[in-house]
Amino acid sequence: MKFIPFLLLMVFMAQVGAQNTEPEKEIKVGLVLSGGGAKGMAHIGALKVIEEAGVKIDYIGGTSMGAIVGALYASGYSATQLDSIFRNIDFNSLISDELPRNVKTFYEKEDSERYAINIPFDNFKLAIPQGFSGGQNIYHQMVKYLYHVKDINDFKQLPIPFFCIATNVETGNQVILDKGYLPEAIMASGTFPSFFEPSNIDGDILIDGGVVNNYPLEEVKKMGADVIIGVDVQHALRDRSELSSATGILLQINNYRTVADMIEKASATDVYIKPDMTNYTVMDFDLDDEIIEKGKQAAEEKFDQLKEVASRQSGSFKVPGHIEPVDSLSISKLTLAGDNESFTRGYVKGKLRFSLDEETTFFKLQQGINNLAATGNFKTIRYELLSDGEGDDLILKLNESPNKTFLKIGAHYDDLYHSAAIINLTHKNLIFGDDVASFDLILGDQVRYNMQYYIDKGSYWSFGINSRFDNFGQEVDFDLIESNFPETTGLSINFLDMDVLDITNQIYVQTVLQEKFGFILGIEHKFLEYSSDTIASDSDDGTEIPNSTEDRTYFEKSNFYSTYGQLKFDTYDDTYFPTKGLFFDGDFHFYLLSSDFRGNFKEFSVAKGRMGAAFALAKNLYLNIETEGGFKLGTSGVASFDFILGGYGNNLINNLIPFIGYDYLSIPGNSYVKSYARFDLEFAPKNHLMLTANIANVDDDLFRTGEWFTEPDYSGFGIGYGFETFMGPLQVMYSFSPQGSNRLFFSLGYWF
Repeated sequence: MKFIPFLLLMVFMAQVGAQNTEPEKEIKVGLVLSGGGAKGMAHIGALKVIEEAGVKIDYIGGTSMGAIVGALYASGYSATQLDSIFRNIDFNSLISDELPRNVKTFYEKEDSERYAINIPFDNFKLAIPQGFSGGQNIYHQMVKYLYHVKDINDFKQLPIPFFCIATNVETGNQVILDKGYLPEAIMASGTFPSFFEPSNIDGDILIDGGVVNNYPLEEVKKMGADVIIGVDVQHALRDRSELSSATGILLQINNYRTVADMIEKASATDVYIKPDMTNYTVMDFDLDDEIIEKGKQAAEEKFDQLKEVASRQSGSFKVPGHIEPVDSLSISKLTLAGDNESFTRGYVKGKLRFSLDEETTFFKLQQGINNLAATGNFKTIRYELLSDGEGDDLILKLNESPNKTFLKIGAHYDDLYHSAAIINLTHKNLIFGDDVASFDLILGDQVRYNMQYYIDKGSYWSFGINSRFDNFGQEVDFDLIESNFPETTGLSINFLDMDVLDITNQIYVQTVLQEKFGFILGIEHKFLEYSSDTIASDSDDGTEIPNSTEDRTYFEKSNFYSTYGQLKFDTYDDTYFPTKGLFFDGDFHFYLLSSDFRGNFKEFSVAKGRMGAAFALAKNLYLNIETEGGFKLGTSGVASFDFILGGYGNNLINNLIPFIGYDYLSIPGNSYVKSYARFDLEFAPKNHLMLTANIANVDDDLFRTGEWFTEPDYSGFGIGYGFETFMGPLQVMYSFSPQGSNRLFFSLGYWF
């Protein structure tokens, strides 16, 4: 019996020895990436070190920015490639959803450069947007960079199984997104409340997953992870000095629960990486270098732990290969989905600007989607690209905006019209699904109006009606009137107050190519009146003036009827301070009939054109050069459509041509040529120092006599300052001319 304990000991040791000889079970490693906006770029730095340590990631779960970084890594990108991608993305521009000017129609360009405030209404009730941005530009990037896994519907089938967290805004419940279209899922996970429009996936309205679970630890464990590596870029609670914005307060409210949860979650994380994000906010995307480096530094502090995890994995870790984003694609089928009742398939195809079954590019696809977004008719536009054997199916999910009525307001001051305020009422889908009606009432020193009705068919023929009432007064040199109106010869007047009244009505059709070329054909009625109260029926020296009353003399008071054509090409990135792009505007009017107030009407034509280019000379230094000209064809004695140069500004009516160095309405003639150049130094964001020069020849029949190609008779130079305000540009220009005149021009706000 005394040998029994010895035998039992031997049996136990044999069992232990047998267990020690069994191979250790391979561990599965899960990666948890928290949300944190711009701070989430620290995940990239941490991933670099994780790769360097040789750790193979088996599962990834992320929230918000952690979902974006995690999805890209799960799709096969290396940490180094993610570093390159994120450093080359301008997130500030993407988040603000700034659409390039060239995706807007000519109508939309004019509309966006006229008003300072745009207030939407829904059934005549003020409509507050659900989000500042629709996230369209970010979505474009995610579709492009995840194109190589576009047909993977189950995220467990990605190179690394993946899921992300969103919040059902109706119930407050957590939603695990592990199936569907990957770009759409990660956009939903990062839909920060009030900043982005909520996402609609399978009927659920989803917002940022950080509201309910910003660090999905347990969910990664349930995927099968034995070891958890977590990268946490969240903030602790902040004090009052740091809560200076609405975004900061919303984050603080959400952090009440998150901070408490993270005490337990951090301790349950095997390798807990906590970059120092004290000095960074969710919007510091311009500090990508620093933030990525912070993530790297924090992970390097855990390098030994990471190496130990790698040692417990079988085989050697291989860094993912380089993924080359695809640029070309062929779309064979278009499917419209989502909430869209007002806009026809023809309208959508016309806006997309590319043909099916023809090779196109991501750039053209994104530009087409942006064409739709620029209309303002949709809250969000999401789309899927899915292979169909011959090309890609484009499934377009249009979330139509309920807002059809808008009140728009602006203010402006300049030296011609003086002070003015514009009040606009715009209504979409007034008669047809693709139309928009707009009415401007302009109040100030001069009361004006502008009415527009437009049926937008994209690249097909669109239809429009315009009506405009415009008037202004300006003191002019009497020599201008004397040369065009012989009956005033002999009056001893140096200057007179000229009042101009213009009523213009147009009906036209228009087709647009790629939002850059626009071709218009139309008919026009114009009532034009030039008058002055400086001279009346009897002048001071006894000269009798025709067409005069006791209070006023009329130099023109006629209705004119014409047909016209217009060709436009506009890729300027900004109307007031262009830094790149080309511009052309050609106009031809053929005047057929007139009520002929002066009794001198014969058929005549007026042609004019303006072309220009803008480009960068150095960093923040730009050159804008333009040339233009115009001439009159025919022997009619009507002088009311002659060109008159002088002044500074945009949107001058009829044939009034800006020319610095001279006051408005200073240099007349029925033909002219002009060249213009401006150096623009943006010495600080939205602050411009400008040096400007222009030269011109202006005379009657300038092109017939050949004098347009001689040394210029007129020149002007200016130095100015411009500042981009929410009301539009502030512009101050001191101009002078060697011919002896100088003038200070001032304007504030968009011209209208």
